[in-house]
Amino acid sequence: MTELNIFNPFNAPVFHEETVSSTMDVSRRLAAQGRAHGTVIAADFQEAGRGRIRGRIWEMDRGTGLSFTVLLRYPRMNDIPAALTLRAGIAVSLAIEDFAPLLQGMVKVKWPNDIMINEKKAAGILCEANDGIVHMGIGINVTQNGFPSHLRGKAASLLVNSGQLSMNIEKSAQDIKFCLLEKILVRLYEELNAGKSGDWKRRMEKRLFKKDEQVLFMEGAADSGMEVRGRLAGIGEQGELLIASDSENIIRSFFNGELVLYK
Repeated sequence: MTELNIFNPFNAPVFHEETVSSTMDVSRRLAAQGRAHGTVIAADFQEAGRGRIRGRIWEMDRGTGLSFTVLLRYPRMNDIPAALTLRAGIAVSLAIEDFAPLLQGMVKVKWPNDIMINEKKAAGILCEANDGIVHMGIGINVTQNGFPSHLRGKAASLLVNSGQLSMNIEKSAQDIKFCLLEKILVRLYEELNAGKSGDWKRRMEKRLFKKDEQVLFMEGAADSGMEVRGRLAGIGEQGELLIASDSENIIRSFFNGELVLYK
């Protein structure tokens, strides 16, 4: 594990490994060693990267994506900011637009933890907390030129969607990814230090994927069969999804579930 010479506004080290089981696993080891709030571990390849839903994995070609976990420490569980995953989504989407200005206005946050470009997933966020310690894992498709058949039409990369990365021929893929990482850490630091009075909810709803559109939502577990159809009305104060149900003519709140895009 090597320490990278990149700017981290959390004033904590940014480590890098070529291959790990998952950056979440390494972050837990760093937490056990007493590493500081804001410590980062990035990797070129994860052998066992996973998604939010049990059984799903985060697929990424070696060296083409940016995978990292940020270690966050809070005195108590109650001190963890509300809607932390969504607020991380705001930070990541803003950083992507900073990094690739041609994507301005095109980067959306799909509740609860995906980053979308042109209706396709470009990044995912997974936060796991225990005793005031949060491991915030983020994976972004950066320089992929294509995807396997089962992901075509569903996945996006910054290279394919912006075209800007291909123009940086003087930079290596590694340099490009570390530049993006710096921008994400800056935006994340700003977001997490905005305080409870910050206007995260308003800013979230401005880039909320499918806002005010008719949606199909699967309540609870992905295979629950509990379908809700209605208009995606917005986000609640704790980050819950608000849907104006077609069948009940009321706005319902959901803390668990998934928007169905491909069925």
